[in-house]
Amino acid sequence: MKNKIIFILFSILLVIFLLVEGRLTIANEGDSNAIVKKRAELENELKKIETEIDKYKNLIENKQRESTTLERDISIIDAKVQKARLEIKARNLTIEGLKDDIDEKSKNIDSLIKKEEEEKKSLAELIRRVNEFDMVSPIELVLGYNNFSDFFVDMDSFDLIQGKMEDYFQDIKSTKNMTEKEKEDLESKKSEEEGLRTLQELEKKRSEQIENEKKKILKVTKGKEKEYQKVLSGRQKDAATIRSQLFILTGSPSIPFEKAVEYANFAYRATGVRPAFLLGVIAEESNLGANVGKGNWKTDMANSQCTKQREAFVKITNELGLNPDLMPVSKKAWYGYCGGAMGPAQFMPTTWQLYKSGVSSLTGHNPPNPWDPQDAFVAASLLLKDNGAVGGGSVAERRAALKYLAGSNWNKKSYSFYGDDVMELAAKYQEQINIIQNSQ
Repeated sequence: MKNKIIFILFSILLVIFLLVEGRLTIANEGDSNAIVKKRAELENELKKIETEIDKYKNLIENKQRESTTLERDISIIDAKVQKARLEIKARNLTIEGLKDDIDEKSKNIDSLIKKEEEEKKSLAELIRRVNEFDMVSPIELVLGYNNFSDFFVDMDSFDLIQGKMEDYFQDIKSTKNMTEKEKEDLESKKSEEEGLRTLQELEKKRSEQIENEKKKILKVTKGKEKEYQKVLSGRQKDAATIRSQLFILTGSPSIPFEKAVEYANFAYRATGVRPAFLLGVIAEESNLGANVGKGNWKTDMANSQCTKQREAFVKITNELGLNPDLMPVSKKAWYGYCGGAMGPAQFMPTTWQLYKSGVSSLTGHNPPNPWDPQDAFVAASLLLKDNGAVGGGSVAERRAALKYLAGSNWNKKSYSFYGDDVMELAAKYQEQINIIQNSQ
């Protein structure tokens, strides 16, 4: 009998040893020197490219302050093309790094799942041994020993092992939780990768457009400054043409450009946010992605993490006497859990709730309507002011625009395209505003 008990105890200890040994093996599998080395190389290369991008960005800004000449504009176009190409390269490096992380996490998840199954089998064997031990009567146990001291030593060992069993049950739970967390991280990485691919395509299209623009300029002017100045003169719009130009806003009727400027000036007097900059943000928001304004609140705010957004959306539409099912919202974007951004300024419902009293006090609309252009302009202006857009020049405006898009993640290189686009649009609108003002 004693030998049988010793055999059971030995078997249990062996199972525990195998569990611990297996855990150490799994832990070491995730620490691949090759992956770490490659990641470091990618990060170093990415830093070099980002330095080059900043160089071209500064060149563009400096050139834009010079008088308009063929040489200056071609230099700007060349710099933009190079910047766009570098941004695409940087995006590829980021995606490559994400792929490595995803592969590593996938292997780790597979190992954890395998380990979980192994632990379950091992614990099943452990429980079987314990049941075998429990089937022996106390009298048989005692009679199996030559002296009582050995019996109590083995019993203490058995109690200790039972405690270890509880620990391993907890380990299984921890392993399962870790696996679930790894899966969540993996899905997040996948979403980010998909988003970066989308941005990469935007960068590629912009680069192609810029190159085509350069080719057209050189073809028309044949590289001569005099001819280029003629082209510029011919392109200048008069005030009447600009006034009649439609300013397209997703989710609201098209309005003349001059009306949009009127709304922007109204917001400027209330908040100090530059009208051309505000127009740039609204234009970028209303045209950012093919699906903006084509979503439905029930579908694009269906995620469990969107409960507050859904509640706020229903409250907003109810206050306005609108059918929520008929109101256009943005589809769920790659960088977030929820869609549901509303109107020209693309405010999320909970954010609109924070600003609606301020909008109402300025426009007199009670309640204000996120799909109404004037209310949307004022709301965007208030948010941009809170983001630091007033008084800091183009640097502060660009930062405010990035915060408008990404909040606390505004400084991510992945989002820099948005700030650049907004500032280019703002420059275009400033020229048109100046023409209108000079004609009065």
